[in-house]
Amino acid sequence: MLTTNGAPQGAGLLAADTGMGAVTLRVADLDGMIRYYRDGVTLELLRHDGPLAVLGRGTTPIIVLEHAPELRHASPRDAGLYHTAILFDTREALATAIYSVASRYPGTFTGSADHLVSEAFYFTDPEGNGVELYFDRDRSAWSWVHGTVEMATLHLDPNAYLREHLGEPGVQAAAAGTGLGSAIVGHVHLSVGDVASAREFYVERLGFETTAEMGDQALFVSAGGYHHHMAMNTWGSRGAGRRGLALGLGKVEIVVPDAEELGALGERMAHFRVGVRDDGRTLAFDDPWANLVEVRAAE
Repeated sequence: MLTTNGAPQGAGLLAADTGMGAVTLRVADLDGMIRYYRDGVTLELLRHDGPLAVLGRGTTPIIVLEHAPELRHASPRDAGLYHTAILFDTREALATAIYSVASRYPGTFTGSADHLVSEAFYFTDPEGNGVELYFDRDRSAWSWVHGTVEMATLHLDPNAYLREHLGEPGVQAAAAGTGLGSAIVGHVHLSVGDVASAREFYVERLGFETTAEMGDQALFVSAGGYHHHMAMNTWGSRGAGRRGLALGLGKVEIVVPDAEELGALGERMAHFRVGVRDDGRTLAFDDPWANLVEVRAAE
């Protein structure tokens, strides 16, 4: 039996409990971006060392900001980040974050949708990076047909969502800039030049499984039957080539469960002659559009 990446069953796939780590952004205004993600999105400032700031929840990094004021913004037609999707553990925690961003940065809200598997709210940070804040419905409510998860884009009223799920604890937490609950990077969505190359790299080589496709426009992939850990689309970037050094996406991090899985991935990427930088703790490589991907073992 073959898996979606053409390898024998049980080989060539990322481990089922693979997840996403922090997303690194190169930014021009470090202080301003810290304020957006801390005071707006309600992440905690975990560390700030000179030109580097790490924001997250508890001990979990979610966004890493690298100060790079010498760089320029890329063209909107270039490959790069479509959005970083931050997953909250409860609807109340999500509603608190939405309320906080809407209160402090109302001009950054761009839309919302019920995706059947999740409830999502979209924003654009002050430097043009996409942000999704979302909550997953229970996996028992997801519908799979022939290995494809059913997703849609249905109307989701943000004001009604806040009326239903935002309580006084959330209002107080948002006012204090602290937020509620826990959060992680649930998935990362990229803008790419073409879907076929994305599939070859992220499925056939890296080892994700395809969970949904939209023809030659978008691809959704995951490990372990999640709806998607990563997605790639060509909606604004069809035909884009390799990225130059610019503001925006600096690095996507993937976390595998242990050193054995990391070693297996290194062997697989070597088999496919993907150039890998191995520092003994992480594997780093570029996708076809020079988006840097770094994989580490869980601590």
